[in-house]
Amino acid sequence: MLSLAEREIVPSELREHEKTNSAAGKRELEKLLSGIASGERDALERLYELTRTAVYGFALSYLGSTHDAGDAMQDTYVRIWSAAGQYKPHGTPMAWIFTICRNICLMKLRKSGREAYLDDGEWNAIPEKSESLTFEDREILGDALKKLDVTERRIVIMHAVSGMKHREIASELDMALATVLSKYARAIKKLKKHIEGGGTNE
Repeated sequence: MLSLAEREIVPSELREHEKTNSAAGKRELEKLLSGIASGERDALERLYELTRTAVYGFALSYLGSTHDAGDAMQDTYVRIWSAAGQYKPHGTPMAWIFTICRNICLMKLRKSGREAYLDDGEWNAIPEKSESLTFEDREILGDALKKLDVTERRIVIMHAVSGMKHREIASELDMALATVLSKYARAIKKLKKHIEGGGTNE
């Protein structure tokens, strides 16, 4: 199997977000949200199963703490349970879910009055059975995060864990697409340099 660096951070065919962002995936999520609005707990469980890794990664990109990200993820699904009836199929279900998650994360940051950061080993909390990241991916990403600045780290997390496209990331961070692409490329270059150097700091 190719290494994370050789695969340019998680192949798209393995990303859960890519599945849920396809036409068929959107229809399934919209159907699940409709079921949730009607009080179907099985629909919520299925939605959680399909989107939890993306939502967790998105929360982690804001909060930088696996504990806080886990709490935010759970709060997101609690909010989805109570607000599913408000969903209008104008955009995409994932964009709506990410908006809920972002609002929860920003509220947590305001309450704590702190900056986001990641401790060593935080990536071990990423779901072990996630299709979007292998154990090797988590280890490499966790190590690489120590060498990225805040913006680079957020872009890598959004792309690698949440499976967001660069254009979606640019919109979310209110940045030019070219800037996101440049920062992502710089982050990957740092990652590759670190890996090729055997994981040693220069």
